[in-house]
Amino acid sequence: MTTEGPRILVIDDEAQIRRFLTSSLTAHGYRVQAEETGQAGLRETPVFHPDLILLDLSLPDRDGVEVLRELREWSSTPVIVLSVREREEDKIAALDAGADDYLTKPFSMGELLARLRVALRHSARTESEPVITSGALVIDLSRRQVTRAGREVSLTPTEWQIVRILASHAGRVVTHRQLLREVWGPQFEAETHYLRVFLSGLRRKLEDDPTRPRYFLTEPGVGYRFAEDA
Repeated sequence: MTTEGPRILVIDDEAQIRRFLTSSLTAHGYRVQAEETGQAGLRETPVFHPDLILLDLSLPDRDGVEVLRELREWSSTPVIVLSVREREEDKIAALDAGADDYLTKPFSMGELLARLRVALRHSARTESEPVITSGALVIDLSRRQVTRAGREVSLTPTEWQIVRILASHAGRVVTHRQLLREVWGPQFEAETHYLRVFLSGLRRKLEDDPTRPRYFLTEPGVGYRFAEDA
């Protein structure tokens, strides 16, 4: 066990899950603290200073989405939700409340570790690194420029806004509501057909095969995700 790995705070009411995550993550070099209730998790966050939080939604004292909303009032610590809730509505609510990712139980340890790496990598990114690279795509946020295989691609202002938002959250799901609100405004949060039209156009410009995208991925019923290291 290393004492220098990233700190992971687990908030889950199931003792078996807490023991499993503590044992497995510790074996992979993470420092883990586990709490049973939402209130205990909120209390320990400023004490433990986690690099990432694993949060269950079904907690004994309060709903996990409520915990997430309260946490986001004062902390930007990455949060991955681990929940048995499979409904799209639950995923959207958690992501809109500020979750960085959502993983449905039961899950494989390999997938969780991959999600952890993505979330921690994104968290480590700073404003001094405005260039995002994935495969043949290079997105320069400061110059508002996108190149594909070394050739600049012309985007409309709206296309650029969508690319900017998705790339800034690389590896994370951005919900339909978030995208519509940031690009068109809160009065357009229900107009999901706007996104289908514009994502189709972006894929024609930026994907090798628009019918099988590798960069701009659809999370069915939830939103879109820009794939890192595609």
